Amino acid sequence: MFSNLTSRRGFASRLASFFTGAGAATLLSTASSASAQAPSGVQKLDYEGKTAGTGFITPLVIHNGVIYIAGQGAHSHDSSDFPMDIETHTKRVMENVKTLVTAGGGSMDSILQLTVFLVNIDFYDGMNSVFKTYFPNGGPARTTVAVAALPGKSLVEINCIAAVVKK
Repeated sequence: MFSNLTSRRGFASRLASFFTGAGAATLLSTASSASAQAPSGVQKLDYEGKTAGTGFITPLVIHNGVIYIAGQGAHSHDSSDFPMDIETHTKRVMENVKTLVTAGGGSMDSILQLTVFLVNIDFYDGMNSVFKTYFPNGGPARTTVAVAALPGKSLVEINCIAAVVKK
């Protein structure tokens, strides 16, 4: 047994155990101090920027300085009747996106990426005419695809990723 402590292999084994234990202790203490500052590191917020409840879809999530916005349709926060044209729908969607980005601490210029879903690719030019008014300094990276249908009879739906610029 004593020879096991004095051999190089035995010594290396004991030394590795010590450092592994010390490393685990350091990780645990770092994790516990970090969790005291931010319980999960993920903020889930509602449309008003308040802590979201337990709903199925969270419209706004913030993690590590990045804002994630769930798909916003023209009827996402307004169930009233309004014209069924792409310009009106795009304006309503972009206002929803703007509200959520601002609530998350970003701005329209801090939007990094957008995904646009159109119920008809023929609406592309009409969507773009409204879209460019929201990005006078140049738009973010964007993907636009045509889909068969969208919830709530919306003609357009947009989700996005933005950077937090204000705290």
